[in-house]
Amino acid sequence: MTAFLRPVLILLVALLPLTGCGEVPARKPDARILMMGDSMLAWNGGTGQAVSDAIEDTLNEPVVDRSVIGARMIYPLPLTGAAGLNIPKQFRAGDWDWIVVNGGGNDLWLGCGCIVCTRKIDRLAAQDSSDGAIPDLIAQLRATGAQVIYTGYLRSPGRGSPIDHCKKDGQELDRRIARLAEVTEGVFFLSLDGLVPHGDLTFHAIDRIHPSIKGSAAIGAKIAALIEQEES
Repeated sequence: MTAFLRPVLILLVALLPLTGCGEVPARKPDARILMMGDSMLAWNGGTGQAVSDAIEDTLNEPVVDRSVIGARMIYPLPLTGAAGLNIPKQFRAGDWDWIVVNGGGNDLWLGCGCIVCTRKIDRLAAQDSSDGAIPDLIAQLRATGAQVIYTGYLRSPGRGSPIDHCKKDGQELDRRIARLAEVTEGVFFLSLDGLVPHGDLTFHAIDRIHPSIKGSAAIGAKIAALIEQEES
C-alpha cells in the first residue's frame, strides 16, 4: 500500500459510521427524482453541496438522495447493507419519474484493488450487458416505470491519484453499461469522461478520488441537463 493510499483508506473507514442511510422519501413527498449510489454522489452532502443539491438548485425541485459513502453494488452483509451500503437496497418505493444511480467503483477499488478485476467486472455487468448486478438493478428500477440515469465516474485528474491504475477497468465497465442503455428504452448512461481536464485538480477533493464542491456541482448540472433535455 502506497503512502498516499493509506490515509485515504483510513479516512474512508472512519467516515463509514457517519454515512447514515440516506434521505427518507416521506420527508420530500413531492419529489419525483430518486438518487441511489456511492460516495461520488453522496460526497459534500454534509454541507448541502452534494450532486443531489446541485440538481435541486438547477431544476428547482426536490430530490430524494439515498446515496451512501462506501456503498457497493455487490454487498453481502445484511445489517449494514440494509443501512445503505448495498446500493440496490437503497431503493424506496415512490412515484418516481427519474431514478439516478451509480455504483461499481467501490466493488472494483475496495473489492479487488483495481488489479485483476475481470471476474468482478463480469459480476457487475457481463460483456454483452445481458446480466450482472448492474443490469439486474437497472431492470428492477425500470420496471417501476421510472426512467433511469446511470452515471459514470469522474476520471482521475492524472496527478498522483490513487485511482490512476483503475482507468482501464472503469472504462470497460462504462462501455458495458453504455451498451445496455443503447438497447434499453428509458435508460440513459451519462459518461463523465472529459469533464475533468487533464491535470486539473479543482474538480476533486483533496483525496483526488471524490468530487470537490465544484465537481459535485458539475456532475449535478450534467444530470439536470439530461433530465431537462428529455422532458423538453
